[in-house]
Amino acid sequence: MREFVKAHPDTPGGLVGFPTIGEFVASLKLPRKIIILVQAGPATDAVVEQLTPHLDEGDIIIDGGNAKWTDTIRRERDLKNSGLRFVGSGVSGGEVGARFGPSLMPGGDPEAWEHLQPIWQAIAAKVDPDTGRPLEGAKPGKPVRGGFPCSAYIGPNGAGHYVKMIHNGIEYGDMQMICEAYLLMKNLLGMEASAIGMVFQDWNRGRLDSFLIEITADILQQADPITGQAFVDIVLDTAGQKGTGKWTSVNALDMGVPAPTIAEAVFARCLSAIKEERVAASGMLKGPQAKFDGDADSFIQALNDALYCSKICSYAQGFQLMREAQKEYDWDLNFGEIAQIWRGGCIIRARFLQKITEACSWDPDLANLLLDPYFLQEIESAQVNWRKVVSAAFAHGIPVPTFASALSYFDGYREARLPANLLQAQRDFFGAHSYERVDQPRGKFYHLDWPDPDRPQCQV
Repeated sequence: MREFVKAHPDTPGGLVGFPTIGEFVASLKLPRKIIILVQAGPATDAVVEQLTPHLDEGDIIIDGGNAKWTDTIRRERDLKNSGLRFVGSGVSGGEVGARFGPSLMPGGDPEAWEHLQPIWQAIAAKVDPDTGRPLEGAKPGKPVRGGFPCSAYIGPNGAGHYVKMIHNGIEYGDMQMICEAYLLMKNLLGMEASAIGMVFQDWNRGRLDSFLIEITADILQQADPITGQAFVDIVLDTAGQKGTGKWTSVNALDMGVPAPTIAEAVFARCLSAIKEERVAASGMLKGPQAKFDGDADSFIQALNDALYCSKICSYAQGFQLMREAQKEYDWDLNFGEIAQIWRGGCIIRARFLQKITEACSWDPDLANLLLDPYFLQEIESAQVNWRKVVSAAFAHGIPVPTFASALSYFDGYREARLPANLLQAQRDFFGAHSYERVDQPRGKFYHLDWPDPDRPQCQV
């Protein structure tokens, strides 16, 4: 600590260090506001336990890590019993957000938020309230003034960390979709990394304008400083993960909410991790040998449509999950405001989020983003190209798990009658699990006496 403070004498505002927790806590004004950013799980509990003996009633602990929302609910409950206040605040933005303004998603005691609000909204990223575009000019230690701050109170107990988890689940989907678009241009069209980067650069000027598209364009045009090759070509194809995408997928399964695109993005990382196994399989398992014979420019435009449509479906799944969670945990989430605070600072910041903000503002009870007039029109005009891309990928043996799952989700959601009628009949046959009838009110269940096929009898 002493070496660090000494090495950074010119830090704006100055750095002050303390050799012990007690001295640190004693230096703060009441009510104390202490932010911790450590590894989620036992490490967070350990720091909280170190702090609490030194705190007074009404002091506030803020956890800015990627904590599991159920842990945050537990911590807030336990600290409340001790007269302390706990805030679980989602934080997104990476290194750039830390220096120039992140997106902040606080949840917890609403009275604690009153103390934090001026601080959080001062340091958060700022966007133009009408266009949603990030405001420029921030410097380390000197955030941008004016504009809409990308921070708002999410709700009590674990709401802030839950919304941050959904943000990360959507982020998994965004990143995997971009990777699938890259793979199709590389393997199907035979394009070099730099040329693909120029496509992403062009896409970033339109409706796909986002932080992830922007950095993808930069990455693909970056040369490796050691070999001179395209940097992306020398990076090992095994992806890591911290767990928030998995938490999102597991929570979707627990609550019975369809989020297949987010789950497929998680599974894609899991598949990437078995590198040696895949290398061995590549010499044994053969796919189609067809060559692409279409127009490359037309396919790239179709790919733009496929990426946009898949993105709409992925976000629709994430927002549906939040809508269900608020019933489970008695939250009152403002979905338009959540989309607003994601417009700047965070990893998924994008022009696209302005459209979600508008959709939720016009209809706060919107059941699914796919039903909003703007998104409905976008899907209608682009789905032919979306289907072309998925078909071409399948025909040429190129994996596109998020593109394909998003399309299946769309087709399933728009289908008035799914084959679950047959599935329920199967369940009733082998397990007497009962079924509902189309000619009777919902909620009434029946069972067919299957063992005697000559005399079927319907039982209530």
